[in-house]
Amino acid sequence: MFAPINEQLEIIKKGIEELIAEEELVRKLERSLRTGQPLRIKQGFDPTAPDIHLGHTVGIRKLRQFQELGHTIVLIIGDYTGLVGDPSGKSETRPRLDYATVKKNAATYEKQFFKILDRKKTEVHYNGEWFATMKFDEIMNLAAKFTIARILERDDFTKRYQAGNPISLHEFFYPLMQGYDSVAIRSDVELGATEQKFNLLTARDVQREYGQEPQVIITLPVLEGIDGGQRMSKSLGNYIGIDDQPEEMFGKVMSIPDRLILKYFTLVTDCTLTEIESIAQRLADPGSNPMTLKKDLAHTLVRMYHSEAQAIEAQQHFERVFSRRELPDAIETITVRLAGPLPLVKLLTENKIVASNGEAKRLIQQGGIRINDLKIGDLNHDLSARGEFIVKVGKRRFVKFIVQ
Repeated sequence: MFAPINEQLEIIKKGIEELIAEEELVRKLERSLRTGQPLRIKQGFDPTAPDIHLGHTVGIRKLRQFQELGHTIVLIIGDYTGLVGDPSGKSETRPRLDYATVKKNAATYEKQFFKILDRKKTEVHYNGEWFATMKFDEIMNLAAKFTIARILERDDFTKRYQAGNPISLHEFFYPLMQGYDSVAIRSDVELGATEQKFNLLTARDVQREYGQEPQVIITLPVLEGIDGGQRMSKSLGNYIGIDDQPEEMFGKVMSIPDRLILKYFTLVTDCTLTEIESIAQRLADPGSNPMTLKKDLAHTLVRMYHSEAQAIEAQQHFERVFSRRELPDAIETITVRLAGPLPLVKLLTENKIVASNGEAKRLIQQGGIRINDLKIGDLNHDLSARGEFIVKVGKRRFVKFIVQ
């Protein structure tokens, strides 16, 4: 039923950041092989926004590998943890969402998960299944499993406390709630991003307190967004959603910095190790054009989430719009230095592309600004990566910003 342990380990360890602890995972796999019982592999998702983006798929694709190895995938949709908001990496309290919004977002998650996972081999649970029925004495019992001193070991809490920034009491519950999720579904392995490590370690302690064998932890790389700086995030507007329309998805991929091409191929496509090595060699070749590889990446991703025909159409659209035939023969070119984020509104105004900040904001609100054929809707959008950006202002004016 299961592959030999060394073969499973080779697949499981590919592309991960950290494994805590390998010897524990080996013992679990040995037991699984001996008893025929699959391991229970957990990952949680808080539905704080309606779309799953490529950053989420780094973990989901690892889950699929476990699934193909014969293990059981358990997805936790955090309808209750989503009400708290994960404080990981945050410098201030996250705004609390209302339950109706969380549930609406959660409904879209299930549909999107199964673009990658096999629905028939996946368990899906909402953590409201257990938190909604908890009595207050059970909540106090959970809270008693951890100390404030241990919570304040968390780097982001410590920084906020030392800076005098408020920490709301309900935020302390988040790692405990994530830990109790592992108790509720008897997790053997949990996946999460590197910034989730504190929560994942807390879950091991909570499981011990409830008499369970602690789960193994696997942390995964963080995928930077299309700005090339911060991690991919819906709230930052630097994301590529797996439900994005083909032309939009293709255009967003074409805007990523060249230095992320290999990382995207490695983390979010089905390319084999041999294919990844070939791409790395091509990128290292001074005679190779990164634009060609970026088109290959964009084509691959559109094909994965839509179809080959739509990938061809999206590429043809991009090439048509950005070919010399479609653009003016002479485009005004402006070179700017990257010494921090470059606000788009400020760039347009200071370089006299528009008359005022107000006009720039009005054009953005009306959908009249596009960068590399991607419509910009965020008034706070900035250029925070090096590269070339063709900005279309209104119907006819084009300007190329070269960010160095």
